[in-house]
Amino acid sequence: MDTAAAPLTFRDATEADVDALVALIESAYRGDSSRAGWTTEADLLEGQRTDPEGVREVIGAPGSRLLAVERDGAVVACCQLERRGGNAYFGMFAVSPGLQGEGLGRAVMAEAERLVREEWGAAEMHMTVISLREDLIAWYERRGYRRTGRMSPFPYGDERFGIPQRDDLRFELLTKPLL
Repeated sequence: MDTAAAPLTFRDATEADVDALVALIESAYRGDSSRAGWTTEADLLEGQRTDPEGVREVIGAPGSRLLAVERDGAVVACCQLERRGGNAYFGMFAVSPGLQGEGLGRAVMAEAERLVREEWGAAEMHMTVISLREDLIAWYERRGYRRTGRMSPFPYGDERFGIPQRDDLRFELLTKPLL
């Protein structure tokens, strides 16, 4: 399906979206359902990717917004945007596994970049990606993001972020100038 065929609606998520957003994020990253798409982390992490409390925190945090992306009345994608000084952070990005590879992720990312540039005046978008996710990092690089080589540790022992299946997980900071 062409993303132009069914228009996307971008809006700030609300409390009423929490269950749908948790289900979407889990389906995109964990378990067998995530294998339908290419963003799965199922070989690296088991357990949860997020939970209702984590989604509520993002929705309610000052300087943060969680974009819910709908098509035909269903939430099909989401992303977190957070002000960090003169920059913005992009996280909690998920696209329904059955819709991946159709340009939906590109459309969400473009809208997120536009919003933080125009509404917040953000000079740069930042994100962290598990450094072993070469395919995902390559996708971001094709969208103008650059690897910085700056690493941060994975939160081992905090099952709110999953149960690692490897002992070499860490996050790499990727950045993209927006102005």
